[in-house]
Amino acid sequence: MTDSQLSIDPSLTKLRVALLSGGWSDEREISLQSGDAVERALKEAGFASVERLDIADDDFLARLAKGGFDVAFIAMHGHGGEDGCVQGLFETLHIPYTFSGVEASAVACDKSVAKGVYRAAGIPTPGGMTLDAVAWNAEGSHDVDAILAECGLPAFVKPATNGSSFGISKVNRREDLVAAIDAAFERDDKVLVESFVQGTEITVPVIGNDDPQALPIIEVIPGEGAEFYDLKVKYEPSELHHVMPARLPEDVYRHAQELAILAHKSLGCAGASRSDFIVTSGGTPYILETNTIPGMTETSLLPDSARSAGIPFPELCVRFIQMALERH
Repeated sequence: MTDSQLSIDPSLTKLRVALLSGGWSDEREISLQSGDAVERALKEAGFASVERLDIADDDFLARLAKGGFDVAFIAMHGHGGEDGCVQGLFETLHIPYTFSGVEASAVACDKSVAKGVYRAAGIPTPGGMTLDAVAWNAEGSHDVDAILAECGLPAFVKPATNGSSFGISKVNRREDLVAAIDAAFERDDKVLVESFVQGTEITVPVIGNDDPQALPIIEVIPGEGAEFYDLKVKYEPSELHHVMPARLPEDVYRHAQELAILAHKSLGCAGASRSDFIVTSGGTPYILETNTIPGMTETSLLPDSARSAGIPFPELCVRFIQMALERH
């Protein structure tokens, strides 16, 4: 694919791009894969200067300081990359960067805080209870009855700020709840216990800054033997688990896209977001979470949706850089 096919301003491809991937989170390996894919895409689009940086490397800050970078493409997920930390660094350095800013990144990354934003915006979301590690580990604090009264069974137990399904459990029996919460606390100091909603799982990618647009909805199929779209399933070939367009009535489909755009705007997202929903048999989409830096691997959901909308992956990556420059 050539520059002319993408209609890229030649001055754009002369920019020095810092491509961040890796980091320390549970999603490090996934982030590195996203970085590999983005690097190939930007070079295919004609960018001559794309330098890979990993914030976990000892010389990261020295390379960043000496690089003379014009823009940063952040292909990081989870703690340290998607939660506002690295975004704050680039704000301080006055380097434009892709995707959401500090506040939107921090709020969206914390599922329990994001729920408050969804409710304030009128976006349906499952009921839930947030647990704090200090309080949970205090003697005699395991009030299972209170949790079940609020959330019922089945319920999902999730680290509040982790991604890619790391540490998530579906709990069907009362006797399994404490162990699931303890396992989630091994990955985070805040845990969300969330009511189970029966229905069709979908994800709705959104791209844009001030005037965001929803991409085609993907229906997510967990597959044989999987109770939900877990870590293993997420990184299997997309054709096994992605159905496009999602098999929803037209009005429900459009409503889910409207809610994803509303979530994007309410959280203050920029560049891209991807909101996950469960659609009940009655046609109500319940939002579960919003990812501010969706996966960028060959099997990832947002690139898959963009391709179905006629946006090749190199063009998508170029658009993200353009949106970063517009926003900053």
